[in-house]
Amino acid sequence: MSRIGKAIITIPAGVTVTENNGVVTVKGPKGELSQELTAGITLEQKDGELNVNRPSDSKQHKALHGLYRALINNMIVGVNTGFEKKLELVGVGYRASHTGQKLELALGFSHGIVLELPGEVKVDTLTEKGKNPIITLTSHDNQLLGMVAAKIRSFRKPEPYKGKGVRFVGEIVRRKAGKSA
Repeated sequence: MSRIGKAIITIPAGVTVTENNGVVTVKGPKGELSQELTAGITLEQKDGELNVNRPSDSKQHKALHGLYRALINNMIVGVNTGFEKKLELVGVGYRASHTGQKLELALGFSHGIVLELPGEVKVDTLTEKGKNPIITLTSHDNQLLGMVAAKIRSFRKPEPYKGKGVRFVGEIVRRKAGKSA
């Protein structure tokens, strides 16, 4: 039995979970998300708790059992409290600013980078004197938030010699020694 798959999901107050023709829809105060279920995975809901069941013990069903439980749990957490990711720009002259849903980055290239963000992702930039600029992304959709954060990080990944680049707050970059004299 999948340890993750057999864990029971508690549904908080204000969140509704419905299943219709293999599509799970979760509605809450922050928004609405839906996910299509495959391979006969079923949901059992009673007394504010949700249980994910699989039809057999085949390897495919075991793998999908834990996957769909985790996806549905992230949907419930997202529409109830939301998710947040913070990115830090480490480098001289690296800047970030935003106007509406457009994020403007200066990452040491000859040109600035302008990224149009999806409507579900809210952005906030913080620049303090003497500290690295920080980009805060918030959304109710964890998958979309992760993709947007990875896209921003891919513009200038942290390099191992000086540690410059875009990194997640708290991320540890393994440093290498340069040329020995």
